[in-house]
Amino acid sequence: MSNTLRIPLLVLVAVAGAAAGMWLARHGAPEPRALALERATLFSSPRAMPPFQLVDDAGDSFGPDRLTGHWSILFFGFTHCPDVCPSTLATLAAVRRELADLPSSARPEVFLVSVDPVRDTPERLAEYVRFFEPSFTGVTGTQESIESLTRALGVAVVVNPPDAQGQYSVDHTATLFLVNPDGAMAGVFGTPHTVDGITHDYRLILAAADPRSS
Repeated sequence: MSNTLRIPLLVLVAVAGAAAGMWLARHGAPEPRALALERATLFSSPRAMPPFQLVDDAGDSFGPDRLTGHWSILFFGFTHCPDVCPSTLATLAAVRRELADLPSSARPEVFLVSVDPVRDTPERLAEYVRFFEPSFTGVTGTQESIESLTRALGVAVVVNPPDAQGQYSVDHTATLFLVNPDGAMAGVFGTPHTVDGITHDYRLILAAADPRSS
């Protein structure tokens, strides 16, 4: 790895550690429940989502109420992402297919929340997420509203300086946030993200929350 690439990565790690520390200081460290989970960590008690007001890829208002009545997975990324975002969305699309035997109401809805709202318009997000899975929804908003939500959730975001052509990349936390049907954060999926790991853990979490779904 070159020094040029190493510096932004080290900065991201430092920022992620600081952000996670502040979030855990406010909410308490996550405590895994007695489930044989592979990639997920459940909180001992679901955490209330912070207030936010964004917009979805259809141009409609997107607030905490959009996360109620179903399980949700939130992923923070951007459409110009060269690797982590497309691979994660492809993984989540495969997870949805693996969960096809569940009732539609039991399968998690997936939301890509942009960390690059300057370039990620609703129209661009719609085209991007539908490439991976028709049911996926893209979410964006003002720079201020996105930054407020990422800070509240401890999502580290580092916008790198643009190159000679004005193009830039964004380093960001790749954690997946699992939100329960009450609209509260139930836990997180850590990296690396795998189809088998997420599918396995989600089924266990769903069965523990509602034995009738298993």
